[in-house]
Amino acid sequence: MKESEIRKTVREGYARVAKKEDSCCRPAKSCCSNTSDPGELSKDLGYTQADLDSVPEGSNLGLGCGNPVALASLKEGEIVLDLGSGAGFDCFLAAKKVGGRGKVIGVDMTPEMLDKARENARRSNSENVEFRLGEIENLPVADNSVDVTISNCVINLSPDKKRVFQEAYRTMKPGGRLMVSDIVLLKELPEVIKTSVEAYIGCLSGAIMKNHYLNAIKQAGFQQVKVLKETKFPIKYMINDPTAKAVIEKTSIPSKDIEEIADTVASIRVSAIKPIH
Repeated sequence: MKESEIRKTVREGYARVAKKEDSCCRPAKSCCSNTSDPGELSKDLGYTQADLDSVPEGSNLGLGCGNPVALASLKEGEIVLDLGSGAGFDCFLAAKKVGGRGKVIGVDMTPEMLDKARENARRSNSENVEFRLGEIENLPVADNSVDVTISNCVINLSPDKKRVFQEAYRTMKPGGRLMVSDIVLLKELPEVIKTSVEAYIGCLSGAIMKNHYLNAIKQAGFQQVKVLKETKFPIKYMINDPTAKAVIEKTSIPSKDIEEIADTVASIRVSAIKPIH
């Protein structure tokens, strides 16, 4: 698929998620879980009940694959940027940690998601959170203005991941911290998955090899690039995931091959630092 087609497909898919329409693109489930309850999924990923209770209702859509806010060790007064902020779940958690002297900027390319996030911010009186329309490959954020950049299972959807990390680097202050949770490949996917629209929206075919992902971060200029945690994609999650089901049905993948496909996918949590020159 062309880059423009990929963005259009992803945008339309996540618009349906925002509007809670039934679709193949993870309407109530993440590609990382077999539960339809966003709260239970979030607990599996490292969020606490206190986290869930502290955010506006409707901000947690269960679309992540980790907890970058916890990894980021946020401090009061810091400026945080969330790439692909969705309905604002991680933004609202980050906002509580940075306090009134800090600020959180969420960037998302789906207007329906932005509408949902802004409404959540209004209802919760979250004055230190701002949501901006934009693509993560071309961030509407000033140079050297962000202390911490987070992202949760979004960069895998980008057709130009190198550009995403270059933009993250540009917008971060020297000494700034990058903390992302994402989906990567441990070996190449079958061609039928790579070319599947459903798999792209569901984070499968958009994922790249783990070493290429880490190299893209390093090539952008980041240092101290570390994988803090790596988890295999459990086969039961793939069997229950609506996106995976759609892919399997559409491509007629033999059941004996499903487990092999699941073994190619992993969730990783990565940290990096923008050096002080």
